[in-house]
Amino acid sequence: MNTNANNARGSHPADLPTTRHTFFQASLMTALLDGIYDGEMTIGELLGKGNFGIGTFDGLDGEMVIVDGVCWQLRGDGSATKASMSQRTPYAVVTNFVPHIVRDAPDDCVRADITPYIDSVVPSANYMYALRITGEFEWVKTRTVVKQSRPYPKMIEATEADESVDFENVRGVIAGFRTPVYEKGISVPGCHVHFIDDDRTGGGHVLDFKLKSGTIEICPGTDLQLRLPLSEEFSGAQLAPEDLDEQIHATEVKD
Repeated sequence: MNTNANNARGSHPADLPTTRHTFFQASLMTALLDGIYDGEMTIGELLGKGNFGIGTFDGLDGEMVIVDGVCWQLRGDGSATKASMSQRTPYAVVTNFVPHIVRDAPDDCVRADITPYIDSVVPSANYMYALRITGEFEWVKTRTVVKQSRPYPKMIEATEADESVDFENVRGVIAGFRTPVYEKGISVPGCHVHFIDDDRTGGGHVLDFKLKSGTIEICPGTDLQLRLPLSEEFSGAQLAPEDLDEQIHATEVKD
C-alpha cells in the first residue's frame, strides 16, 4: 500500500501554497480572440520568464508548448519543431515549474474524468495552477491553429476550418494551466492544455485524450505578471465582447 499522503486522492492542508510563485503572461486571451496576432516578445525573452508554458506564435503560426526549458512549435499537420530564440509570440503563459502536488493519475481516464479529479486534489479553486501530465496515452485528439495573413481575422474565424490530428498509443506530456473563473478574458478559464510526444516530433492543442496510466504534477501560482502589448491594434481592440463565453468555447473546445 502506498502510504505517501501526496499520492492519495484528495487535497491536503499541506498542499496550500506557503510561498509566492509567479506566472508570467504576455497579452490577453481576449486580445488573441480579437485578432491581435503580432508579438512584441521573443522566445528568448519568454524563456527568461519560465521553463514551462503554452501559447502561440506570430500570425497564429501554430501552438506553443514549453517543457523543461525548451520551446516547441506545433503545426497544423501535427508536427513539432524546436522554436528559434528570435521568433515572437503574441500570447503565452509561462512559469518555472515546481511540482508542489504529485498524484498518480486515474487509470484509463479521459479528459472529462481528469478535470474534476484535478479539481478534487488542488487545495483551493482560487489559485492558478500549472499542470503537467506525463504517461502512456491510448489516444490524444489535437488541433492546431495555422498561420494567418493580414488583415487578420478574429480567432473564431481563423480556427473555424482547423482539422483534428489524432495520436495513438503514444507516450508524452500534456502541459498547461488550470485558471480560475475570475480570470476569464485574461486567460482561458478551466484547464487549457497542449500535448507533445516524448520523441518531440508531434503534438497540438488538446481537445480530448485517454490516459492509460501516468502522473499528474501541479505547480500552484500566487502572483500573475501581465505584460500588455504596446500597439495601435491592442489600443483599439474589443476586449469585452458580449459573446466571450461562446468565442472561448468555439476556439478552445471545438465541439
